[in-house]
Amino acid sequence: MGLGLFSPVADVERLTAAVRSPRLAVVSGKQGLEQRLEELDELAAGAVDRAIAGGVDVAEAIARGGSELSTKVRMGEPELVEEAGHRGIGLRVIKNQRVALTSTSDLTESGLSRFIADALELVDVSQEDPFAGPADPELVAKQRPGADELYDPAVGEIDADQALDWARRGEAAALQVDDRITNSDGATFSRVSRVFAMVLSGGFRGGYATSSASLVVVPIADDDDHKKRRGHHWTARRYLADLDSAEDVGAEAARRTLRLLGPRKVSSCEAPVIFEPDAARSILGMMASCVSGGSIWRKQSYLADRIDTRVASELVTIVDDPFLPRGPGTRPFDGEGLLSRRNTVVDSGILETFLCDSYSGRKLDRPTTASAVRSSGGAVGVSTTNLVLQPTDQSPQDILAATKSGLYVTEMMGMGFNPVTGDFSRGAVGFWIENGELAYPVSEVTISLNADELFKGIDAVGSDLDLRSAIAAPTIRVASMTIGGR
Repeated sequence: MGLGLFSPVADVERLTAAVRSPRLAVVSGKQGLEQRLEELDELAAGAVDRAIAGGVDVAEAIARGGSELSTKVRMGEPELVEEAGHRGIGLRVIKNQRVALTSTSDLTESGLSRFIADALELVDVSQEDPFAGPADPELVAKQRPGADELYDPAVGEIDADQALDWARRGEAAALQVDDRITNSDGATFSRVSRVFAMVLSGGFRGGYATSSASLVVVPIADDDDHKKRRGHHWTARRYLADLDSAEDVGAEAARRTLRLLGPRKVSSCEAPVIFEPDAARSILGMMASCVSGGSIWRKQSYLADRIDTRVASELVTIVDDPFLPRGPGTRPFDGEGLLSRRNTVVDSGILETFLCDSYSGRKLDRPTTASAVRSSGGAVGVSTTNLVLQPTDQSPQDILAATKSGLYVTEMMGMGFNPVTGDFSRGAVGFWIENGELAYPVSEVTISLNADELFKGIDAVGSDLDLRSAIAAPTIRVASMTIGGR
């Protein structure tokens, strides 16, 4: 089931009416949720049974359904109303250590028959892989794991009119802050509700529903040099009631835009660099890609062969935690049916583990860390859950005050990271620090340092952790980086 809607302003009334159509109704209420889960469970179980009957050794199916809504306003007028509903199934089969993947959104009997037949045909012509196979049956959950606080019915009940109202209120709040904010790149409110079920021939059956909602506001201000400065702010949560108010998001977006006015260039130098949480999250994301078992066995990580060695400063502890209440990456089990577990990746600067699914664990002769994720097409890989750089009790204000001079980074641009060598260089926007205060905004600078030295050079970690995203970090300071300016 699917429908995509793009809305120019003239068509908004027609399209919002279409979005309210019953055919795009989402799961609401406990009874409706349980019914959808049961339907998907039966769909996945049927595919597994038919594949096993077709002669494969292992069959693993994942069935999904859901609804997504995205709306945007600009200068108070609707620009976009887009909704899609979807259902589909993915299948992985293994026979004589040969693997095949198939998927379909055609859930008719003929569609499912072709789907199974394709899997059985493909597996016979696939190449053998000695490491292929399901998770160790002894590790797979024996009972259906529960999933608390991952789904909020109120999110699914948001219709197009309500979503547009969120976006309008956020943008209006930004435009009212200061006369220098004269334009807007718009405000976007989105919500997602998903349900899935996974059935493995090894005996596992489980599933759960998730939800999320978000609002982003992007004001534009006029600078004295007649240039436009664009800032933004956003909020995102699983539960609608946990979102920051539209008015607060808009006001903060305006504040962040206004502080960018009057940027200067700085001379090239080496100096301390403070990363505020959004920028620090990007830094932590580099570590996430380098501790994945897939990256390690492919030799695509500078951290290969670094277990039990120092890879960061003593202030750095990084935990992958799938149990955080209402966390964006929280889950009761992984993509291979193993109960979720909390993994300490870096402990006081020492690399403790790589994150592995069963396949990468076999390749590396390491145990799985219950870090498998299964795509809608049935493929299994490695993923983090809630990867968090643990905060301290030092406030970001204290970190700034203790920095005599340096760069405060609010945003980075480009993709300047080589995970094999660890080399890092990216464009940055932020503020120059003088005497422990933000002195003036800066632009057109680059920051660079090898990732190994960067993480080892972290000499302050803040207390301001915000779990808006599945990779999260508080404010951090690196003792010295190369800053490229004029």
